[in-house]
Amino acid sequence: MKIILSSNPYRDKGLRVALEARRVLEHAGAQTVMCLPFLPKKGDRLDLPRQLTLPQLDKELPTADLLICFGGDGTILHAARDATLYGVPVLGVNMGSVGFMAELERSELPLLAPLAHGIYSIEERMMLDIRVLRGDRLITQDTALNDAVISKGSMARVAEMEVLADRVKVTSITGDGVIVATPTGSTAYSMSAGGPIVEPTSKSIIVTPVCAHQLAARTMVLAPERVVTVQLPRGNRKYLYLSVDGGKAVRLTGGDRVEIGRSERTTQLVRLADRSFYQVIHQKLGGLNQ
Repeated sequence: MKIILSSNPYRDKGLRVALEARRVLEHAGAQTVMCLPFLPKKGDRLDLPRQLTLPQLDKELPTADLLICFGGDGTILHAARDATLYGVPVLGVNMGSVGFMAELERSELPLLAPLAHGIYSIEERMMLDIRVLRGDRLITQDTALNDAVISKGSMARVAEMEVLADRVKVTSITGDGVIVATPTGSTAYSMSAGGPIVEPTSKSIIVTPVCAHQLAARTMVLAPERVVTVQLPRGNRKYLYLSVDGGKAVRLTGGDRVEIGRSERTTQLVRLADRSFYQVIHQKLGGLNQ
């Protein structure tokens, strides 16, 4: 059993938590390798053990059985996207605040030992494929585990767009933007914008307006086979921005359309702790009725 330990060095100072996890796993008989989940920013001086070799994550994933990611939800999202390309299951250890996608907290590292013997379950999560089209030309494409957000950015103006499902108009939105989320992403930005909480293993596409300037604007939960298109008005000189899973924004212009549909890929999340979704909701968010 080859297990990659990938820790956010900005949250796990000196990679101390990851090193403790390595001791637990190797004592249980697992083979481990340590990698950083991303390249550090230029000029940053990180507190990393001098004697530790840190190979590139993409070089180790093809031969890995499992990836353990240490960080907040952003780090876990980033690592999950890479691991999904190679069909490698992911387990998250929370080093952030909420850590909704994490399976374990940093105080629960002894629970990792059964992984060395392949004792764990897999939970598959739906993903979304996103394509940006300018006329008939493909501008960019990406895959999301959480969401795709089309917004006006930081400028003090309203965004205008149409939302279609299978080329049939669903609604027009005037406001700050729109979020198209998976059930996994329903507890992220979509929830903060007033969207519903959806069980993460279900299959649906959630369309949530952001600060809409319309009384009738409502979140819609669509069937997973729908293709959602967010269309910018032609001739519109206002720029909007697309961000996938909180990543670098892509600038959109008038007439552009963003097509979003269910991906053939799924993210495999490792489950060890016997917690239901409702227990996690109560623990992380303070319950649904508080």
